[in-house]
Amino acid sequence: MHSKTVLAFPSTLPYIITIDSLHIWATSDYGWTEIWAISTQGPAIPVGVDVQVESLDSISEVDMDFTMTLYLRHYWKDERLSFASTTNKSMTFDGRLVKKIWVPDVFFVHSKRSFIHDTTTENIMLRVYPDGHVLYSLRVTVTAACNMDFSRFPLDSQTCSLELESYAYTDEDLMLYWKSGDESLSTDDRISLSQFLIQKFHTTSRLAFYSSTGWYNRLYINFTLRRHIFFFLLQTYFPATLMVMLSWVSFWIDRRAVPARVSLGITTVLTMSTIITGVNASMPRVSYIKAVDIYLWVSFVFVFLSVLEYAAVNYLSTVQDRRERKIRDRVREQSLPCTCGMSHTRTMMLDGTYSEADTNSLAGYTEAPMVPEEEPEKHEHMVVHLSVSSESTATKKKGIRNFSIIQNTHVIDKYSRMIFPGSYIFFNLIYWSVYC
Repeated sequence: MHSKTVLAFPSTLPYIITIDSLHIWATSDYGWTEIWAISTQGPAIPVGVDVQVESLDSISEVDMDFTMTLYLRHYWKDERLSFASTTNKSMTFDGRLVKKIWVPDVFFVHSKRSFIHDTTTENIMLRVYPDGHVLYSLRVTVTAACNMDFSRFPLDSQTCSLELESYAYTDEDLMLYWKSGDESLSTDDRISLSQFLIQKFHTTSRLAFYSSTGWYNRLYINFTLRRHIFFFLLQTYFPATLMVMLSWVSFWIDRRAVPARVSLGITTVLTMSTIITGVNASMPRVSYIKAVDIYLWVSFVFVFLSVLEYAAVNYLSTVQDRRERKIRDRVREQSLPCTCGMSHTRTMMLDGTYSEADTNSLAGYTEAPMVPEEEPEKHEHMVVHLSVSSESTATKKKGIRNFSIIQNTHVIDKYSRMIFPGSYIFFNLIYWSVYC
C-alpha cells in the first residue's frame, strides 16, 4: 500500500464537502487542502494507457512533423482514494481535483507543441471507483516530429510515431503499459488526409535510457501513411512529360526556320526549370536525391538535348553551305569559255526560268552567247555547250557527292525523331518499374 503525503493548510475552512466516505476538504474558492503524492518506496505503480485518435490534422513535409488530436486515458489504482459505496458507483470530477491529487506525469517525446482543449471548460475528466481504481482522461492536440525519408518522394510511404513517457518516474517507480495491447489504440474510420492514405495504426513499447536519470517506459503510437500519387501526376509528371514531347516538335520543323526552333527550345527549357523550382519550394532541403528529382532532371536533360540537337544541325548546315559555295565557285572558275582539250561538245537550251544555282551547278559545261530564235513570242535563251571531258566528269561527280551531303544534314533530325522518343519511353519503363 502506498503511503499518503499530506500538505498542511490553515484549518480555518468555511465548510467541508462529504461524498459518501470520500472526504474532500475545500475552501470557499474550491482550493483543496490535501494533495496526494506517490510513494517511491515499494514496487512500481502500473499505469495502463489507451488512446483514441480523434483526427490526424496535418502532415508537413517542410517541417517534418504531424499534428494529431486524441483522447489520452490513464488507468491506475490508488487505494487512498477508495471509498465505501452501497451502489458501487463511481464518482466523476473535473480538472479542479486533478490539480490536487497525484496523476501520472506522462508527456509526449519529441513534441513541438501541445495543448489541452479548454472550450468551454478544460477537457479533463477524473473518475474514481469505490475500490480505488482511477480513470484519468484528457483531450489533447499535439504536434510532434516525424523523421521522414523522401528518397522515393512522391512515391513514398512514411511511418511516424507518437511517443509517450513519464517525465519524472523511472521504470522502478512507474510502469507504463498499453492497457489492452493493440486494442488499446482506436481510431475514427472517418480520418482521412488529402495527400495520404492511412494504412494502419499499431502500438509498441520499449525502454528508453537516459545516461543521467536511468530507464523509462516508453509507449509508441505508430502509423503508416502512403502518399496519393494522382495529385503529383497532374501537377508534376504530366506537365514534365508534355514539355519533353513538345521539344520533339522541333525535329519536324525546317532547319532553316531558326526563330521557330530556337523559341520552342527556350520555352520548353524555361518551363521545365519552373516546374523543378515549384516542386523543390514545397520540400525540405534534403541532401539526397528524391525520386521526383530524377524524373524532372532527366526530362530537363531531354529538353536541353533537343536544343543542342538543333544547334548541331544548324552548325553542320552552315559548314556544308560554306563548302557548297566553295564548290560552286570552283566550278564557275572551271567553266570558262575556253573549250580546248575537250573531246566532244553538245548544246542545250536553258530558258530564263532556271535559277542561277542550277546553271552554275553544271560542272564542266561551257557557256556560249545567246542566239535568238524565230518564234511568235521571243524569249531570252542561253545556249550552253556541254563539253564533257574526263576531268569535268570527275568534277561533276565530286559536286554531286557534296550536294548529297548537303541535302542529308537533316538526317540528324530523322534519327532524333526515333532516338529521343524511344529513349524517353525506355527511361519511363525503368523509372516506374523501380519506384512503383
